[in-house]
Amino acid sequence: MNYPPFILEKQMTAIVQNAERDGDGKLSPSPGAASLNRRIVPYVFFSFACYLVIGIQLAVLPGYVHLTLGFSTVLAGLSISAEYVATVVTRPFAGWVVDRRGAKYSVLVGLMLCGASGAMTLVSGLFHALPWLGLTLLLTGRLLLGASESLVATGATVWGIFAVGTENTATVISWNGICTYGGVAAGAPIGVFLVSLLGFPAIGVAGMLLGFASIALALRLPGAGVIHGEKLPYHHVFGRVAPFGVGLGLGSIGFGVLATFITLDFAHQHWTGAAFALTLFGALFIFARLLFADWINRAGGFVVATACFSVETLGLLTLWLAHTRSMVFAGAALTGFGFSLVFPALGVEAVREIPPQDKGTALGAYGVFMDFSLMITGPVAGAIIGGYGYPRMYLFAGCSVLGALLLTVALGAVARSRRFAGLG
Repeated sequence: MNYPPFILEKQMTAIVQNAERDGDGKLSPSPGAASLNRRIVPYVFFSFACYLVIGIQLAVLPGYVHLTLGFSTVLAGLSISAEYVATVVTRPFAGWVVDRRGAKYSVLVGLMLCGASGAMTLVSGLFHALPWLGLTLLLTGRLLLGASESLVATGATVWGIFAVGTENTATVISWNGICTYGGVAAGAPIGVFLVSLLGFPAIGVAGMLLGFASIALALRLPGAGVIHGEKLPYHHVFGRVAPFGVGLGLGSIGFGVLATFITLDFAHQHWTGAAFALTLFGALFIFARLLFADWINRAGGFVVATACFSVETLGLLTLWLAHTRSMVFAGAALTGFGFSLVFPALGVEAVREIPPQDKGTALGAYGVFMDFSLMITGPVAGAIIGGYGYPRMYLFAGCSVLGALLLTVALGAVARSRRFAGLG
């Protein structure tokens, strides 16, 4: 996500804990924590609404493109990746909109695009007898949804930070992440249910309702101010965060293949329950973020990222070897658990040496690597499926995450050597 330069006071993953010490020296929640969360939720809800639309589509689009419209698995993957193309292109623009027009404006524009995406998806479902026209309309809707994702997620996070104060930056970021993946997890079974009950056009109607109805809620909330500041050239900051972004991109491939092709894999195996696999992924993602996010502060980003990549690799190798639904469910859960803290763990290291006035730009540049990874994962994994089958797709993803693990270990070693040299 691309945050403006005023977000400077806290490291991205310094999870704010409003707590007090009890008699045994242990942390116990203070009454202020619940109050803070209640103040944050109205703003990050818009991220939940947007990602709920994304989750609804994830569970049904690949099967619709491949099985109903009759296109290849490569094009089925492209139907998912098209959204990430738009996200990559529009993420810098979303930051510009937030900086100059305000976070509320960004959210409102994003929600309008979300509703328009739903309308385009609805129309595409009416032309299933004309496959190429239906696919073209569908891809147009996906591009609109990708732009919506950039504007809503960036705007909602910054809007929430304005509302509760920059000292609670990390708490807002954490809740926004929970809402995004919670939306994906909740949307998957909803999408399957809607298609089975009302047909594919119901997916478009759901997107329209969630997008346009949320605008009414956004209008009721107070706006946020606009703060400007000078930045270093984007390419300078980009180069500084690139090594960490490569690790994030490689680690995101596991999520990309699971989200895009798990439904087709289940259909190929003549199994039911693909949506439950996506729900498990999202549920374990949220569970890990809620319980273990503070370990980034305790052990450091490199240590947490190394542990996360290890678990994610194990999950993807389990999917590679899976011969039963139970093994697939276990692999999806492990993958979600492992992927949960990758973004903040590597992100805190990525911005550690960045000057304060450029940390927002650095976070935006860092997030682009995840977007780009998800953009190319669909077509690449679809090609692997076409040539070698579904198990090799999971093996490819597992090897990619293993590469991220090795890169993280190397980056951690370099960072430690520099710190020791500085102490010397």
